[in-house]
Amino acid sequence: MKMRLLSGGRLRMRKQTYLPTADRSETLELPVPCVLLRHPQGNVLFDTGCHPEVATDVQARWGTLARVITPVMGPTDNVLSGLAGLGFKTDDIDLVVCSHLHPDHCGCNAFFPRATVIVHARELAAARAPGAEAQGYLSVEWDQPLPIDAIDGERDVFGDGRIVLLPLPGHTPGSIGALVQLARSGTFLLASDTVSLREALDEGILPRNTWNADALEKSLAEIRRIAARGATVLYGHDDRQWATLRKGADAYG
Repeated sequence: MKMRLLSGGRLRMRKQTYLPTADRSETLELPVPCVLLRHPQGNVLFDTGCHPEVATDVQARWGTLARVITPVMGPTDNVLSGLAGLGFKTDDIDLVVCSHLHPDHCGCNAFFPRATVIVHARELAAARAPGAEAQGYLSVEWDQPLPIDAIDGERDVFGDGRIVLLPLPGHTPGSIGALVQLARSGTFLLASDTVSLREALDEGILPRNTWNADALEKSLAEIRRIAARGATVLYGHDDRQWATLRKGADAYG
């Protein structure tokens, strides 16, 4: 199995959102990772990043959310371009795993018409609830005419232990991560926004955009246990880590 990291865009937000003691004037640039997992039984895409339109007219696509999130990406900085650069068509993707349904993680779902979307049942319920848009759930991004496989616990995607989905609630009600076992490169935990920045894991600094602090603390404790067993944790938006990782054709295997 091969794992390839692809850019799903790039955003700018107030640093205080993730590091509450930061000055109000400070901002952070946040990469938006997507992960292609080439398993012998199918191609899995973990998160689909930002829709290409946010690069040119974020207000039209995201509405009031654009007041707090600023895209800093070109029109080709998205997972579609990344896949095309590797020779993949969107029809080549069999499964799309949504870590959660915020628009920077599911923005390109609509471009994968042959894929089944795997998402946690609690996340789907949160996105469908009254007032969900105020919680960052935009139906234009997540509500697509694609088959949905709603999970309610751990899921070994292909039954061989190589891609295991783990509930990691806290950032949102149904956030999930993926524990990936590679033959040569070892074990990786795709943590998404359960660990947006390393500080959440290392120092216990919880972001302001946390849905439930107690749930997030428990998920972070589980991730620490997994990391202690030797897994490399891939954070959701950590620019320092992103700069050190292999990307695109330079696969982990």
